[in-house]
This record gives sequence, structure tokens and C-alpha cells, in this order.
Amino acid sequence: MAISNELLDSLLADYQTPEDLIGEGGLLKQLTQRLVERALQAEMTEHLGCAKHKSMANPAGNTRNGTSKKTLKGELGALQIEVPRDR
Repeated sequence: MAISNELLDSLLADYQTPEDLIGEGGLLKQLTQRLVERALQAEMTEHLGCAKHKSMANPAGNTRNGTSKKTLKGELGALQIEVPRDR
């Protein structure tokens, strides 16, 4: 999937300094956090076999059970994410 120039223009509309892009609350860190959280939600959906907030017939009784906070450490520094839980 290609990222359109229009999407990039929209994301960078308020960009004024390098810190806006790579700083503590910068765009790159926000995008990384959101992408990781979305990927974890997609994994949970695949694992449980149904989307969030959908009723399901699950004979094992396994369901979503909130989130827990985790800290990822990497090139962007520490990144707080919310990891979905199941029971």
C-alpha cells in the first residue's frame, strides 16, 4: 500500500521545526505508537476471531479484557503503548 502525497501533506501541515517531526511528542513517535497499537489490535481480532465490540459465539470463552500499558524502547526513545488483553 502506497502512502499518498495528500496524506503526507495533511500530516505535515503543522510542521515547523525538526522537533515537530522527531521530538518527544513529534509526528514520528505518534505514528509509531498508533501503528504498533493498531497492529496489536489486529492480532487480537485474528486470535479471537471477531472484531472489537462484536458479539461472538466462543466455546472457549476467550474474550477481550481491556489493555495494559507497556513501554517500548528503541531508536525513538521510550514509547508508551496500550497492549490489548484477553481472558
